[in-house]
Amino acid sequence: MKEEAIEVQGRIQTVLAGTMFRVELDNQHTVLATICGKMRKRWVRLTVGDRVKMEMSPYDLNKARITWRLG
Repeated sequence: MKEEAIEVQGRIQTVLAGTMFRVELDNQHTVLATICGKMRKRWVRLTVGDRVKMEMSPYDLNKARITWRLG
């Protein structure tokens, strides 16, 4: 049975190479995040300061996948 992803929101702190981002969550925890395939396919641009919605695995709380840009 597949585990459900945890949805969180945060703000991009640093843009790294290879479409990786360092994102600070609302509770001041920092995670390493990458963009999901649909955002990469549609060429969605993310910059420092953007608010994003992410999915995290319950097994690894240091990595996340950015699924939506909030602005």
